[in-house]
Amino acid sequence: MSRLKEKKPLLEKLKNKYRLTISNEGTFDEVLSIRLSRLNVFTVTGLFSIVLIAFVTLLIAFTPLREYIPGYPDGEMRKNIEENAILVDSLIVELDKRDRFFQGIRNVVAGNDFENVMVNESDSIVDPRYKDLDFTISAEDSIFRKEHEEDEKYNLSFGGVSKAAGLANMHFFPPINGMISNHYNGKIEHYGIDVVGGLNERISSISDGTVVFSEWTLNTGYVIQIQHSNNLISIYKHNSELLKKTGEHVKAGEVIALLGNSGELTSGPHLHFELWYNGKALNPEDYIKF
Repeated sequence: MSRLKEKKPLLEKLKNKYRLTISNEGTFDEVLSIRLSRLNVFTVTGLFSIVLIAFVTLLIAFTPLREYIPGYPDGEMRKNIEENAILVDSLIVELDKRDRFFQGIRNVVAGNDFENVMVNESDSIVDPRYKDLDFTISAEDSIFRKEHEEDEKYNLSFGGVSKAAGLANMHFFPPINGMISNHYNGKIEHYGIDVVGGLNERISSISDGTVVFSEWTLNTGYVIQIQHSNNLISIYKHNSELLKKTGEHVKAGEVIALLGNSGELTSGPHLHFELWYNGKALNPEDYIKF
């Protein structure tokens, strides 16, 4: 009871009413009169302070003013810093790979031992894990080489009875091995031979030369023409795909196209092969063994 008696005067003091009067200094006339209590003053002051703090907080959080506050964490700036750090880290990794690659090239060119190369680098072209590899020819590889060499031994021919003296000493690689379904006949303007083969079988260049035409035509499909020495031109028609472009240099026996059935003037997968010398068509069978 004594504690309640002690608190009661304090509550009474807070609730006591006071009048705030504003008077004219010259006439002493009352201009404004406000009736207040201590409790009202504390309540109004507290609410105003809360509203003011909330307003300032929102103003700083959602406006550019936050950038002027020292130490305030900027989200966009932090994002940019993280992205730049990732890019720099990636750049360092790529530069390190480049340096190791060039170091490997230098070791290969200089003939250095593999011991000089950095270890545990899977992307190095001279990975030390492969330094003890044995490159000796196995028995199976020797048998395969022998069979392949025997098969290709007689692919190059010496021209036989040549009507073109400039071609007498030239050796030609057969463009494809297969059965001839249609022979050369200049009378009906069939200036070549048709060789039947499997679809997408490899077609090879008969000799070294430069590709002068490699395009699609309506009648003969995908066509490739190669200019050889001695003013000799070889033509390969009805291909399914061309592997060389105009201007490329090819070697004898190099694959230049895949056998197909393209174009209007075809009745099945085959190669139409023509051989021209000094502007005149030749019978390919006189120069190449198919």
